[in-house]
Order: sequence, then structure tokens, then C-alpha cells
Amino acid sequence: MPSEQPSDLPFVAVSDACKTYGSGQRAVQALAHVDLQVPRGRFVSVIGPSGCGKSTLLRMIAGLEEPDRGTVRICGRTTAQARAAKVVGFVPQAPALLPWLDVLGNVRVLEKVNRRAGRGREPQRGLASDPVALLTRLGLGDVLHRRPGQLSGGMQQRTAIARAFALEPDVLLMDEPFSALDEFTRESAQLQLLDVWQELRTTVVFVTHSIAEAVLLSDTVVVMAAAPGRVAGVVEVDLDRPRHHGLLDSTAMHDHEHRVREILETAWNPLAGSGRDVA
Repeated sequence: MPSEQPSDLPFVAVSDACKTYGSGQRAVQALAHVDLQVPRGRFVSVIGPSGCGKSTLLRMIAGLEEPDRGTVRICGRTTAQARAAKVVGFVPQAPALLPWLDVLGNVRVLEKVNRRAGRGREPQRGLASDPVALLTRLGLGDVLHRRPGQLSGGMQQRTAIARAFALEPDVLLMDEPFSALDEFTRESAQLQLLDVWQELRTTVVFVTHSIAEAVLLSDTVVVMAAAPGRVAGVVEVDLDRPRHHGLLDSTAMHDHEHRVREILETAWNPLAGSGRDVA
């Protein structure tokens, strides 16, 4: 269950975060004065072109990068405190599964390591505490005892997602987990993720390049621009849940996509929408 904190505090709070790599003439400002607030139980996507700092922002929330300026708080804690309390889960682009363990073993392994080290959290009842049920909901019930080398890319990524949910994090960070999948597999994985999230309501920050994916999955879409990386705008998605792919052709879906695309285009071209021609 989520950690206790005052109800008026966001679960994830990034305030005036800046990050620069290198120095002097070779310095590259990855993030500039980024503010982001994610309420409890919300699914928030971060979208933007390559180089806009999406992954840097996610790594900063995970405590894998430190801001040069500004603060990051998770459930009212510093990122170091949040990591120590095991309240943050992370799903990278590559599944990073252990090749000598089967699917079920990969989902259970971090729980076992934490328990042996005395760092485990009190387990909760429900879907997240039942690895077999969780894997089945993600479409992996028939491959529980296969090793990663025997799985497709989509199955490997869903195993990594199951492992993250099984740790029962308060906040789950996902860095383009479906980017390497073909369109059909990606659509299936999106629905399975939504099915699990709908029950667990874990707070999610999800990085993607896909406008349609961001709108379909999310309560809120944060649009970023580059040079330097910054928040260009926010779109609230008021589509009913549970979501399904029938929404992809709906007028409401297209309207939300248009709003996201408009912010992206304006951020990259400040003269867009001004009525002036751009050379």
C-alpha cells in the first residue's frame, strides 16, 4: 500500500530541477528549471523528442542522477530515502532479466534478495503479492517456467513489468518499455499494463515517444521541449476508464492527440500558430 503522507502533498514532486553535463564549451544543459507534480495513484506520461531530457528526468526521480539545482521528493522523502525505503520501482528500456532464472524466478528474485538483506517491505495481499496471478494478467501464464532466452521481446518486457509491480512500489517509473516492440505486440502489452494498473493504482511516471500511447495510457501528459530540456505544456486526459483500443479512432482521442502535438510543434517552432510564415 502507498506510504502515508499528508494528502495535500504530491507523490512525486520535482521543483526547479536543472541538470548540466560537462563544462565549459562542451557543457550540455539536459534540464532547465523543470517542475513536475504527480498526485497519488495517477498515471502520468512524459513525452518529447529525443534529447529533451525525458530519461534524465526519470533517472533523477529514481535517484540515479542528482540535479545540479532544485529538489526531487518521492512520497515526501528525498530520493535517497525513497530508495532506501524501497518505494520506487524502475522499468528500463531493456528488460535486464537474469538468464539463468525462469519467468517466475525473475519476478521473485528481488523480493528474495531484499528479504535476505532485511530490506523487504511488509507484503500486501492482492494481485501484486501473487506473482503467478500477476504474470497471468500480463499474458505470461503459459510461460512461467521458460527462461528469458526462450521468450519474445514483448514477453521479456512484460516479465520486467511484473517484477516491478511485484515489489509493490509506491511509485513506478517506466522508461519507454514498449519502444522496441512491433505495433501489434505493443498494443497488446499496453492493454495488459492498463489492466494491472487499473487494479493496483500504482503512481506511474511513464516516458514515451508515442503521442497515441501517452494519451491512451495516461491521466496527464507532460510535454517536453529540448535545448534545454524543459516542460512545454501539460494536457489532462479526461477519457473514461477502463481504456481500450477502440478509443484510438474516437474524436475525443484525436482531440487530445492534437493538443499534445500542438504543444510539441509550438515548443520546437515558436512561430508555429502565430500566423507568420516561417522561413
